Amino acid sequence: MKRAYKIEIKPTAEQKMKIHRTIGVCRYIYNFYIAHNKESYEKERKFINGMNFSKWLNNEYIPNNEDKKWIKEVSSKAVKQSIMNGDKAFKDFFKGKSKFPKFKKKKNQNVKVYFPKNNKTDWIVERHRIKVPTLGWVRLKEYGYISTNSIVKSGTISQKFDRYYVSILVEEAVKTNNTKYTEGIGIDLGLKDFAICSDKKIFKNINKTLRVKKIEKKLKREQRKLSRKYESLKLNSKDKKMKGGTAIRQNIQKQIVKVQKLHQRLTNIRTDYVNKIISEIVKQKPSYITIEDLNVSGMMKNKHLSKVIANQKFFEFKTKLISKAKENNIEIRIVSVFYPSSKTCSNCGTIKKDLRLSDRIYKCECGLEIDRDLNASINLKNAKKYKAA
Repeated sequence: MKRAYKIEIKPTAEQKMKIHRTIGVCRYIYNFYIAHNKESYEKERKFINGMNFSKWLNNEYIPNNEDKKWIKEVSSKAVKQSIMNGDKAFKDFFKGKSKFPKFKKKKNQNVKVYFPKNNKTDWIVERHRIKVPTLGWVRLKEYGYISTNSIVKSGTISQKFDRYYVSILVEEAVKTNNTKYTEGIGIDLGLKDFAICSDKKIFKNINKTLRVKKIEKKLKREQRKLSRKYESLKLNSKDKKMKGGTAIRQNIQKQIVKVQKLHQRLTNIRTDYVNKIISEIVKQKPSYITIEDLNVSGMMKNKHLSKVIANQKFFEFKTKLISKAKENNIEIRIVSVFYPSSKTCSNCGTIKKDLRLSDRIYKCECGLEIDRDLNASINLKNAKKYKAA
């Protein structure tokens, strides 16, 4: 069974320079491929695929341009992978799956450096360190997280502000789980509370806690500071008599790192909360878990709720729950988005068509009075029509 791991690393100063150089080259090549295809399509109505562009780059472009020799100084496999990432982005655009590929910006730090396993000595895992192609041995921040018996297939190195991470794809032996299972669980996801289970367990919304609100408030202040620094830089560029442009740029870079750290802190809190919820649900050993197939992309179109929905991480929850359930031999049932789980009475099955969003207590003619979300989770548990994940 293949499994992915992501862990923070502690590279040396020399290794950091290599990572920065490789990330810079990969970003340049990705943007160059998009720009080259754009120009080619506008002139000749022709699209150049990744393989042909890679051949042209290595056989014609770099040999004929002395000022581009620095591209060859980094891993050729990492450069080729960045081209293939651009190729995939274009193909997804032509299929209608995504928008037109955008140029990668340095400040977004969204470039991952790919390293395949070419030799047996590549990607060796030990308790406290990992061997990365072209970088050598790199120390791990957390010891013993990855099994030393794991067979690594490939991996990537990424950077988030002043931290570095390694993501690896590992081949592991399948562990059989002989634990007895309880009855199934229905889970209703929402905004008031994150998740309401049919067994009456409620997982609160982490974004409403004082801890998250304090960090969000601090983030707003730091973003305002960054905005003011950019404004002062604009004034400096207009007025040639003003001095200190270099100092302003350095301060902007420092402020960007502060903002990025706060963004990452919020992401880590939310991701950790999602992981803990999934772990607690799976530990109950239900025979099956039923969730609703939420149209998250459609929900995000509501400008009043888009930020709240994005912070809830519904898609991440669904993806991780399916993965964790497969490891523990738990069936995941997905019910259609059109299934009236909130409007149906969990006792008699009557559908209440005039139910409003403001009605938090479900009242039925049969005498049932129950919390709206708990009623929905029970209906999801008892749903007859579903598809297996």
